[in-house]
Amino acid sequence: MKQAATLTEAQLQQVLRYCDGTRAPLRNQTILLLTHWAGMRIGEVAALRWSDVIAADGSIRTEIRLAANQTKGNRAAVVLIPQRLQRALAVYAASVPVRKPNSPLFATQRSAGFTANTLTHIVNSLYRGAGIHGASSHSGRRTYITNLAERGVSARVLMSLCRHRNLSTTQRYIDIKPSMLRAAVELV
Repeated sequence: MKQAATLTEAQLQQVLRYCDGTRAPLRNQTILLLTHWAGMRIGEVAALRWSDVIAADGSIRTEIRLAANQTKGNRAAVVLIPQRLQRALAVYAASVPVRKPNSPLFATQRSAGFTANTLTHIVNSLYRGAGIHGASSHSGRRTYITNLAERGVSARVLMSLCRHRNLSTTQRYIDIKPSMLRAAVELV
């Protein structure tokens, strides 16, 4: 099975700009950014509640604590949220008039949460609409891991951030880019 494409920063910006013309631009951009900037799986994004992201004092959390039933491996986990994603989450939160703590972070028109399958279709259609070929709902996670590896983050740290049990799983996510090869040989 062919792996989902990793995106360049320019391609990510292209998809985010495409979102501006969709029915729910901030929602769609935030969903994409959770996968690209926090490495979250689409099922984890679908399972998010407001209380996972917004603290009792109204601030955006610096980490998301996922319950076991919100994760792929049915194990509780912590997802670290970089500052730029915290800012994007704050913008999204400000755009939603009513936010009940236990309600879905991304609600349908009927206030129910999206299923992972529905979010997969939404994300895949955003990539297609933006003209990004080979991208899927897993592209954000692959891009996140590859970008961190390209910046020299160790495999063990990557494994922990991605919540993988085996290093070999993490390694399969990393696309080798020419810039990575050039940087490696320049170390000699």
